[in-house]
Order: sequence, then C-alpha cells, then structure tokens
Amino acid sequence: MIRSYQGRLPHVPASCYVDLSAQLIGDVTLGERSSVWMNAVLRGDVHSIRLGSCSNVQDCAVLHGQRNLYPVIVGDWVTIGHNATVHGCVVGDSVVIGMGARVLNNCRVGEGCIIAAGSVVPEHTVVPPRTLWAGVPAKLRRELGDKDRALILEYAQNYLDYVDIYLNEGLEPPK
Repeated sequence: MIRSYQGRLPHVPASCYVDLSAQLIGDVTLGERSSVWMNAVLRGDVHSIRLGSCSNVQDCAVLHGQRNLYPVIVGDWVTIGHNATVHGCVVGDSVVIGMGARVLNNCRVGEGCIIAAGSVVPEHTVVPPRTLWAGVPAKLRRELGDKDRALILEYAQNYLDYVDIYLNEGLEPPK
C-alpha cells in the first residue's frame, strides 16, 4: 500500500517494484529500479526515507526515522535483508544489511560494507567503508576485498532480475 501522510505521498518511479503487501507511507522516495518486497514497511511519517537506485528492501524489513532528528538515507545497489530494521541512519552505496540485522539511530555505514545477519549496530556507530561487522553488539570482523564486493553487487543484481520477472508477470501494483 502506498499512502500519503500529512499531505506527503511516496514517490515511486515506474521502474520500481513495490509489492502489494508492502507499506510506503509519507515522505518516502525510491530511486530508479529499486524494489520493496512482501510486508516491508518504509514509514516516512516522522522523518524522510530515501532509497537509492537499484536497491532492495526485502520481506518484513522496516525503515523508519527518528522524529525531528534522523532520516533514513540508503545509497545505490544496497540490499536490506529479510526482517532487518534500518532506523534513522545513513547507509552508503553497495552495502548488504543481513537478514534480521538492526542498524540504529545516527549510524553511518560506509560504502561497500556487510552488516552480518542478526547483528545489532549500536546508535552513533561509524562503520568504515569495505568492512564486515557482526555480532551483538556488532563489531569490526575484517576488511572486505574485491570478491566480497562482487558478492554484494551480485545480491543486488539478483533483486534487479526479480524486479524484471515480477513486472513482466503483470504483478505491478496499481499506482
């Protein structure tokens, strides 16, 4: 469902896929070819949400800002895994936020990072580019190389392929 909140309607380019069960509310802007999957929530009621191009928000993930303080800004070619929570933070380009991970207020996740499944990145954490963070609380585990970067981009490309399949199936929701 795509709905306005206090006069702000989400902006969804025609090249995007938003599943009928997803919720986009208020001040939400999707980049070209991005996708929001089953039961995901992008709740732009208390602050803005910006999702870059070729990024995907998978099933049951939640993006939400902190009122009057922190928007959610997600770069290009980002994969946000199933059941992840991205709250009031900035996520750089070419990042994977693993399934069930939590990235909390005022975090800054650098370009080319992986936040491992189930991890919790505490408030105000700065995650340097091209690093792997894991655990509760999440901690630096290692630097990432070219093979890791290729894997990050492969995950995002998989979802671009799914977008094409879903749109060709005629499952695009009404706008």
